[in-house]
Amino acid sequence: MVNHEASFIEKDKIPLIDISGINDNIKIIEVSKLLHKASKEIGFIYVKNHGIPNDILTNLRSSAKKFFSFNEQNKKTVNVNSKHRGWISQGGAKMQDKVSADLKESFIWGYQDVNGKTFEDHPLRGANQWPKFCPDLEKNAMDFFQHGHKVANMLMRGFAVGLGLDEEFFVKHTGIPLSRGSIIYYPNQDSRMGDKHFGVGPHTDFGVLTLLFQDNIGGLQVQDIHGNWIHAPPIDGTIVVNVGDLLSRWTEGEYKSTPHRVINNSGKERISMVIAYDPEPDTIIDSQNIFGKKSEFQPITCGDYLIWRFNKAFSYRKK
Repeated sequence: MVNHEASFIEKDKIPLIDISGINDNIKIIEVSKLLHKASKEIGFIYVKNHGIPNDILTNLRSSAKKFFSFNEQNKKTVNVNSKHRGWISQGGAKMQDKVSADLKESFIWGYQDVNGKTFEDHPLRGANQWPKFCPDLEKNAMDFFQHGHKVANMLMRGFAVGLGLDEEFFVKHTGIPLSRGSIIYYPNQDSRMGDKHFGVGPHTDFGVLTLLFQDNIGGLQVQDIHGNWIHAPPIDGTIVVNVGDLLSRWTEGEYKSTPHRVINNSGKERISMVIAYDPEPDTIIDSQNIFGKKSEFQPITCGDYLIWRFNKAFSYRKK
């Protein structure tokens, strides 16, 4: 029987992995084995000793609180555009069919170089929309993006070694990535709304890998292999990492992209910070390049896959 109510997390249900050894030619082997095992079993991992300075995280969290405190009129000046850059208002995303729209709002940005240059060569890549009313957001967001992306590259090296591949197999495709950073605001959710309304409804993530930096409020719930919902509470100094649908497809389902959701009935506002990690848009996603045998999935580029998924999920793309 499936439990629709979330239980408290059981010890070791979601593994906690020290990733400091990934940059060591010897220790990477042991770390990669742990990452590989966790990705095959539940697809969610807490990672520690990731190397991101705490001030990078506190600075962005401060900017996020400031940004979301402004009124709708201000935030509409950076409404999300066709490049998936900018502010998405509450109700602007629906991560799964047959559920209500998400009770969250978010601000999204992507890659830009040290001079602020962006690239316009793909439908999901373009100029970031930085709000004039929150001038410190750009620097703090890009500092977070650069550090977070570095950690994601570390993890992808670990996954490659765990799969018996060259360490650079995945990261060689990330020169100018389709990765996005985002800050997400969840209002307190009235408990009387029940489990039919979500900060984020039950879903799997679209792309390759997600790095989630929680605050101390909680609300993230993960579905285990039996279909039961378990809490994934904040753990100081860690990042919650999860396999996305594209990495699952790339590994022929060997790595699990696990459903998860957010219900914030804490009585407090919740702010999360996220790196959605994806390679360059023309990267071919085909498990035959990993396992040497024909995939049950047709090869597809990262860019085409993400456009298909975004068109289904975000209301602004249906106008």
